[in-house]
Amino acid sequence: MSNFQFKGVIPPMVTPFKENGDVDYDAFVHNIEKWNNTGLTGYLVLGSNSETCYLNRQEKEELIRLTVEHAADDKFVMAGTGLESIRQTIELTNRAASLGAKSALILTPCFFGSSMDSNALIDYFTQVADHVDIPVLLYNVPKFTHVNIEADAVQKLASHPNILGMKDSSGNVLQLAAYKRVTPDSFNVMVGTAGAWYPALTLGIKAGVHALANCCPDECVKIQELFDGGDWEGARDLYQRMFPVNGAVTGTYGIAGLKYGCDLMGYKGGHVRSPLQSLTDEKKTALRNIFESAGLL
Repeated sequence: MSNFQFKGVIPPMVTPFKENGDVDYDAFVHNIEKWNNTGLTGYLVLGSNSETCYLNRQEKEELIRLTVEHAADDKFVMAGTGLESIRQTIELTNRAASLGAKSALILTPCFFGSSMDSNALIDYFTQVADHVDIPVLLYNVPKFTHVNIEADAVQKLASHPNILGMKDSSGNVLQLAAYKRVTPDSFNVMVGTAGAWYPALTLGIKAGVHALANCCPDECVKIQELFDGGDWEGARDLYQRMFPVNGAVTGTYGIAGLKYGCDLMGYKGGHVRSPLQSLTDEKKTALRNIFESAGLL
């Protein structure tokens, strides 16, 4: 898979929880089976929007196993396995590989954020990539980690034979362009927010991992189809129509909003896990209105 080229849309799959806080594995499988009938390229299990930071090791392994078991044959499975230490990350990544994941998305370590300069990140990702059984991708999400991977580090890491690419969720299109400029075409720069999907396509980026794709997979896929078909105006119009929805489910209303959006669109969002809080009825009404304004309901 070392020369694998990612193309298309991948959701960072939500993890539905029951009201008592247990993982609702049946709801999780329901979503996969429904997504299997869409144009999604694959699945990211254990992304930020999966509430991965609240999952224990046993829950993580079961979610990877179920994703591999139920994903359609034409959908690849990527697992988010980045932890704070190199040893822990290697261990979980190799466990994900043994469960059938085809690649691993590795979050930047961030607890000692002021020490995570380019040298530290290059060392971390290089050691992980050297010692795991599946290809890895860098995961840059400074909104959560407060650590940003600079273009110089990405340029250096892109030469590693077991580092396939990266997911950039910064939303910084200038930086996205810089990543694309300093890496070879074989390096998969993927945009990590639907809010930058259309600009990313114009930069030659071929794949996106979008929270929005949990509830609106067809629309996210259609933007790329229209763009690739030469209907740039149609792609831009659909992107702009979805922009407020994306802002609502990734920013304004957070993961609880994303999960309610899934409920609205026929998926099973389920509850959030504490300490995250459910949406109030007032916020649910406001979010429903945003979906209606976008012509989704």
